[in-house]
Amino acid sequence: MLANNFPLDDKSISRLSTRGLPLETLKSQIDDSLDYSLELWRAQGLDIVKSKGYYYFKTKFLPLEEAEFCIVDIETNGSKIDKHQIIEIAAVKIKYGKITERFESLVKCSEINEHITKITGITVEDTKDAPTLKEVLYDFKQFLDDAIFIAHDVKFDYRFISLTFEKLGLEPLLNRNLCSLSLAERTLVSYRYGLSYLDKMFDLNPHANHHRAMSDVITTYGLFKLSLENMDENINNVEDLIKFSKTAPRKKRPKFDPFLEVIEDELTE
Repeated sequence: MLANNFPLDDKSISRLSTRGLPLETLKSQIDDSLDYSLELWRAQGLDIVKSKGYYYFKTKFLPLEEAEFCIVDIETNGSKIDKHQIIEIAAVKIKYGKITERFESLVKCSEINEHITKITGITVEDTKDAPTLKEVLYDFKQFLDDAIFIAHDVKFDYRFISLTFEKLGLEPLLNRNLCSLSLAERTLVSYRYGLSYLDKMFDLNPHANHHRAMSDVITTYGLFKLSLENMDENINNVEDLIKFSKTAPRKKRPKFDPFLEVIEDELTE
């Protein structure tokens, strides 16, 4: 998932993550100089490197144990980017399997409807002394840097943040990204794959407060570690992991919800 205004076509993007892209093909799809484009993309979180005459995503050569991942979650006051905004964002940096840095902030907001407050517990009053959206996202961009962006159902968080950057006059995100939900579907057997259900199933976060950003980030961190522990393939680098999360066969789901079976057993005792 790259920004809609990223100049390379899907075939070229695929080759950057696999067998490499020749210089001629790369230059044919960009309007500016190659050096300028590479620097701009790097500033947007995407590092492209040259190896043996071909260009690749740097993550093609990055072993998992050396990679820096950033697990992200946002809460918003609605799902439409043209009408709604981020009201809370949290993230943790992961390296060598450990949390190395944390980022968390509420965002000043003038309108949060009752439904959103009921889900998140966040009110307009809670955000009155919070930084503005622009301040928070400037700081978040510095925090994220070029780390691999991870979220549960990553398309929503990644797209919402990237489009918000553009609304604020910033360049969109280009970081390589990974969906923890898709990875879980290929590594863990579960009746459902929503974050709260997986937390209940695998006891990922004993202090979970779902639909608060940092709590969901910590739950996703537990899920990500568990998924890596349960992979039955030899994954050599970040691009291998991204490909696995998208193309490996999904685990077969149970026909019945085990939690409902427990409830039914308790009722019949």
